[in-house]
This record gives sequence, C-alpha cells and structure tokens, in this order.
Amino acid sequence: MRFELKNDDYIELYKLLKVLDLVDSGAQAKILIAEGYVKRNAIVETRKRAKIYGGDTIEIADVIIEVD
Repeated sequence: MRFELKNDDYIELYKLLKVLDLVDSGAQAKILIAEGYVKRNAIVETRKRAKIYGGDTIEIADVIIEVD
C-alpha cells in the first residue's frame, strides 16, 4: 500500500493509520501504537505522534505502507 504526502512534509503516525482506514478511530490507532503493534522502518514505534516522512515504511499486522 502506498501513501503520498501531498502538501505536507510529514504526517503523524496515528493520523496515517486513521486516514488509511486501518483503524476505526484515532483512539484505536493510539492504542495499537502504544502496545507495540506498529513498526517504522522495521523498528517498533511506540510514539503516537511520530512524524512520518517520505521514504518511511510502516508495518501493522500484514499491511505494509510505503510513504512517498
């Protein structure tokens, strides 16, 4: 799956999961991140508001998101 940053330099991690409809709510996204279910560039990311930039790869369960 790909996500293209339009006019922004970055997107916060929990917002990315919400925008892509991988979760039902921002609160659910924050819980998944805090519990260590999300990886950023193959490393577990527990910061809900981590800034995701073009070139980052996000993994959650069997979904891989490439950010452009």
